[in-house]
Amino acid sequence: MAESPPASSVPKAVLYYARDSTESCVARLTLIEKGYGDDEVDLKIVDLAKGENYSPSYLRLNPKATVPTLIVPLAKTLSSDVDSRFKAIVDIRKLVEFLDKSRSPMSTTNTTSSAPAPALAPATVAFSSLSRMILDEIVYTEDASPDNLTYANARDEASLKTTAKGLVPVLQGRKAALEKYLADAQSETYHASEKTKAFWQAKLLATNVLLDILLKAETPSADLDANSRAKREEFLKTAENLWSKSVANLLTRLDKEITGPLSGGDQLSIADLHIAGWLATLVRLAGGTNALDGKAAVSKLEQHVGGDFTLPKELKTGEDETISKLAAFWDSMRERASWKKVYGDGLV
Repeated sequence: MAESPPASSVPKAVLYYARDSTESCVARLTLIEKGYGDDEVDLKIVDLAKGENYSPSYLRLNPKATVPTLIVPLAKTLSSDVDSRFKAIVDIRKLVEFLDKSRSPMSTTNTTSSAPAPALAPATVAFSSLSRMILDEIVYTEDASPDNLTYANARDEASLKTTAKGLVPVLQGRKAALEKYLADAQSETYHASEKTKAFWQAKLLATNVLLDILLKAETPSADLDANSRAKREEFLKTAENLWSKSVANLLTRLDKEITGPLSGGDQLSIADLHIAGWLATLVRLAGGTNALDGKAAVSKLEQHVGGDFTLPKELKTGEDETISKLAAFWDSMRERASWKKVYGDGLV
């Protein structure tokens, strides 16, 4: 029987991620919670502000240009006499499930990590169904997408200016990168398929649409031409509807469905990692920070949603104080080592 290769010769997985990506944070939380060692996974940053996710080399790994991307060696190609082959996992839910299944208390991964590897998959059919519903119908809905909410986070001229200051540099970097990739493809500096060029062109068009609105954020509406004013009004109206209706409904439903303090009770699960990344982004967009406790973080969210929106305060924290289940969830996650490592420098 052939001996297993030593740990140093086993090809490592590679996680391509961005610090300011919600789903990248979910992947990093999973790595830490599962106890993956440094000799198991390499971390490589993709600079979204420079458009690196649209580069030809990255698109060969992930044609969708999203982050994170996990590159893993295929099974049965780890022996010394076989060239290792790899596959890319680009869907965040599949990525987290893969990381969960690939390291268990009984797994032999030739790693130097001695950290425990608790199973994070739901243990019962009922909780599995609940977790799937939370992810399908709340966290990963189009309306609740952190990407959409990041751009649709201005509901008046004052907040439009604030949003523009944060987003314009990123969008200008993306625009410059896409224009360069297209120019290099046109000059045959490298070959790009028609599909890739069409992809770049579509992303460039969408970037220009946003820039057209955000670059005029400092201009009062009264000084805009009719077309620009109409675009701004539609932009602000879309954001208002997303937060006051869609996000409000989703937060209310999530607060109702989770058991508390985590989604299924006291035991951390896959669903909690996805919820944590999503909720951290919403709190940041609402002006909150990782220094806030659950009560203050949820209060920020409630104020940002606006109107008379509030979540039910059902959990007792003291003799005279109650908090929402989402506030308790925030407090539980915020105490974990994974949260402190991923969000220690601030929410993303």
